[in-house]
Amino acid sequence: MKTITKEVLQDAANRLLFTMSDEQYDTLMGEFKILTKQMAIIGEIPDLGNYEPMTFPFDCTTSYLREDVPVAPLTREEALKNAGNKQDGQIKLPKVVG
Repeated sequence: MKTITKEVLQDAANRLLFTMSDEQYDTLMGEFKILTKQMAIIGEIPDLGNYEPMTFPFDCTTSYLREDVPVAPLTREEALKNAGNKQDGQIKLPKVVG
């Protein structure tokens, strides 16, 4: 892992097109020290590589969704019957992009 230094953070800030004060860099360096210590502790967990990464910490089941039952689609006339502005069998919308 790349060592986080003030110069690395300044380079990252320059690439992202913003500037920070020396005090802000010092604060950020302190945050990175805490973060790297936490990452090291997590890395010491035995057999960590044997587990699949989680994308969400809880099992979620959805039982409230309806069954997907195929039905006949609307006809063009049914789909357009409530449209305010129609042209050539389609809904006519105002121009959005110049």
